[in-house]
Amino acid sequence: MSLTLKPRNPVRAKISSVGSYVPPRLLTNADLEKMVATNDQWITERTGIRERHLVDKGVATSDLAAEAAKICLSRRGIEASEVEAIIVATVTPDMAFPATACLVQDKLGAPHAWGFDLSAACSGFPYALQMGAKLVESGAHKKVLVIGSDVMSSIIDYTDRATCIIFGDGAGAVLLEPCEEGEIGLIDFHHEIDGSGAVSLNMPAGGSRLPASHATVDAKQHYVHQDGQAVYKFAVRKMAEISEGLLTRNGVAGSELGCFIPHQANKRIILSTAERLGMPEDRVIINIDRYGNTTAGTIPIAMNTAIEEGRLKKGDLVLLASVGAGFTAAATLLRWEF
Repeated sequence: MSLTLKPRNPVRAKISSVGSYVPPRLLTNADLEKMVATNDQWITERTGIRERHLVDKGVATSDLAAEAAKICLSRRGIEASEVEAIIVATVTPDMAFPATACLVQDKLGAPHAWGFDLSAACSGFPYALQMGAKLVESGAHKKVLVIGSDVMSSIIDYTDRATCIIFGDGAGAVLLEPCEEGEIGLIDFHHEIDGSGAVSLNMPAGGSRLPASHATVDAKQHYVHQDGQAVYKFAVRKMAEISEGLLTRNGVAGSELGCFIPHQANKRIILSTAERLGMPEDRVIINIDRYGNTTAGTIPIAMNTAIEEGRLKKGDLVLLASVGAGFTAAATLLRWEF
């Protein structure tokens, strides 16, 4: 293996635990056939999705985030009182303010933690992961919770067949801690944004440009609006490009990866990226068929899937990759340490 480690601070950060949570209610492709002009075969062939989980009325992003965090902390065997910072990646906060991280801190009973939200759509989790890692690497904190959580059903128009088939609700959380002697943890990352893509995937109203009004509600401007072709073309190119670039910079071949955990937006995008990296499909984590696109939740939920299926082992080189609204893109290289 030709992995080349760059000089780093004496402290390195690692993922020491993972937890995920999805609400129990299912929306299957068969259910969608009764709601919009679509069918199971069309959805499955084009996206890879068969079902997605949706919250019940009144369940919010902070509720899912707190449940995922509890599972994560329980797996590590520590109390919430030991958590020093909480970063929540989301585009569906409970409310404009306070930050969802504040609500999660209260629900967990984490009196010594501060925190904030991060908005980068489907790249939110890897962006937040690096923010949390820097808090650990700086020596400021030893236990940081990074959570990706979204209730996408709250901003989806279920009469729009182009978007309602794609998204689900869910959350995933990881705990970041300093590496112990001999451990490597998070190795490198590369992030990009391209704001010219904002017109292709957005929620037009609800912000300072178009505050909520009777007119914006009537025009359905508080739902996700997407130019599917533009998003697909960017994603299929950029996910492979950013992944390949990060591996090359670190002297790693795709065949050396133990696991590829991509954002779960579309199965065809995932497989196209894996093929370009020279990765066999059995090392690629795909659970989009069960959960759909949970936006910031997809990567940590997929991490949990990999653990449950026995497809992650200590010492594995792992690649994370995502593309999202913004446009945003992210790739992370790490060594799995638990």
